[in-house]
Amino acid sequence: MHWIILIIAGLFETAFATCLGKAKETTGTETVYWYIGFGVCLTISMLLLMKATQVLPIGTAYAVWTGIGAVGTVIIGILVFHEPATFWRIFFLSTLIASIAGLKLVSN
Repeated sequence: MHWIILIIAGLFETAFATCLGKAKETTGTETVYWYIGFGVCLTISMLLLMKATQVLPIGTAYAVWTGIGAVGTVIIGILVFHEPATFWRIFFLSTLIASIAGLKLVSN
């Protein structure tokens, strides 16, 4: 159950990074809404991370949390913000995903 909570926390990390990116692209009231979304997603992500680390090892949980956020943010960057999907970006993204899975496999 705590791994599921940690995965959801990582997804909210991706969401708060996405809100920052969208806020940069907008003006006026819409920007304020994106910053509010950032704050909500950040709070939820941190609370879920805190809950997950009550059981999971902090080093592993934090690495997985940031890894999910990083992978998700790169994918959102490619799909939503039209960032380049070069061979090396995809290659290193794949190694990051393998590392996250490896940390989960070797943790209790």
